[in-house]
This record gives sequence, structure tokens and C-alpha cells, in this order.
Amino acid sequence: MMERVRAVLGTADDTVLVIRRTRPGIPEYWVLPGGGVEPGDESRVAALHREIREEIAGKADIIRLLHTMESDDERQLFYLARIATWSFDDRTGPEFSAEGRGEYALEEIPLTMEGLGGIDLRPEEIAHVLRGAMTAGPLGGEATH
Repeated sequence: MMERVRAVLGTADDTVLVIRRTRPGIPEYWVLPGGGVEPGDESRVAALHREIREEIAGKADIIRLLHTMESDDERQLFYLARIATWSFDDRTGPEFSAEGRGEYALEEIPLTMEGLGGIDLRPEEIAHVLRGAMTAGPLGGEATH
């Protein structure tokens, strides 16, 4: 089963980093930074740190596992994290140089109901989880490295 890790990257300004995907013939949508767990990764958290480095040249403090989604052939693990610095200009992931992958634009949106409501965050299940978590109280907690 393929495993993917993604991060809800909260900033000091109470925003969250999302990637706007623009692909030919498909309405634009947004995803959380992350990607596949590779055989050389020591752990899922190590894979997430690698993906954050590759996609946004950032370093995050992973707080906790927020949600897991499973299908027949894939498991996605969504982690809550805090990030202080990032640089979309210094990204190094292989997806950025692959032909036909479309555009990846890093955006900050307010971590509010209105902010989430203004984008088509995929998968819809994680958007629903985030809305529910915000209703229950502020997202946060102690970081784990």
C-alpha cells in the first residue's frame, strides 16, 4: 500500500500554507504540502520533513497526527505542524521539473472557516476535518521532532 504524508503547516500569522495546483483541462484546486513515503525514509515523520524541504525549502515542527485516510491502495496521513521559514523559490522536488505536471503555486490562506471556504482544498475529507477541528478550538499542541 502506498503511503503519503501531508502537513497542515500553520504559521505565526495564523495562516496555513497550501499549494494551488493548476493543470490543463482541470479546474484549479489546492493541496497540502507533502508526498509519498520512500523506502529510504526512516519514518513517516522523516518523510514529511523531507517533503517540506523539497517542496518549500522549509523546516517545520511536527505537532501531531491529525487525520488518516485509507483507500484500497493508499494511506494518507495528515500531520499538524508549525513552520517559521520557507522559500518557494528554493524548492527541489522532482515534481517541479516533470513535464505536464502543471503549476504549483504556494499560497498562505487564513486558518479560518472563511479562508478554507475560499479554496477547493483536496481531498475534501481533510477540508472537512480542518473545519471540524477549528470549530472545536484552536489547532495546536506540543511539537515533536
